[in-house]
Amino acid sequence: MTAFLRNLCQLVDLIVRLCGKAAAYLMPVLAFVVAFEVFSRYVLNSPTIWAFDLSLFLFGYIAALGGAYAQQQRAHINVDILYFRVSKKSRAVFNLVSWALGIFFLILVIQMCFGKFEEAIEYDYRRQSEWAPPMFHFWIMMMVAAGLFVAQLGRDMLAEAYYLLAGQPLIVKDDKESAEEEAGE
Repeated sequence: MTAFLRNLCQLVDLIVRLCGKAAAYLMPVLAFVVAFEVFSRYVLNSPTIWAFDLSLFLFGYIAALGGAYAQQQRAHINVDILYFRVSKKSRAVFNLVSWALGIFFLILVIQMCFGKFEEAIEYDYRRQSEWAPPMFHFWIMMMVAAGLFVAQLGRDMLAEAYYLLAGQPLIVKDDKESAEEEAGE
């Protein structure tokens, strides 16, 4: 059973890492779109009708799809003054409670986004701009991003619950990961 749980955690880690890094590759695309718009507007005196909307979408994709990766890297905000003064088991309990609340919220986000996706398809919602691109893809991305975040939080909860019950970590980190984690504390 432990091997199955480890494999499940490692699969979630892999998927979230790949999606997070793929979202990071959108940053140069976003920078190019913004730079092209600045060049078109101020050098060619011919602004585009699509650059603003596209940059908004790209930024939304990067931020939303990077959330689960940030959780995986433990880059989200924490109340360190309290968190690092308690035992590892107390931290695990804090994590379980906060991550359960996060999952609850993200499930609500998925439900709301699904409703918005259905509306966007039914009523052909578009951005209110000259270019007027459709909005349905944004709601799909939000559902995927929230789903990835739920998967990562569920994986983290599984690892913390295992630690609380078994007294040892589910996934043993290599020396490099352990050193990086200790440097962060």
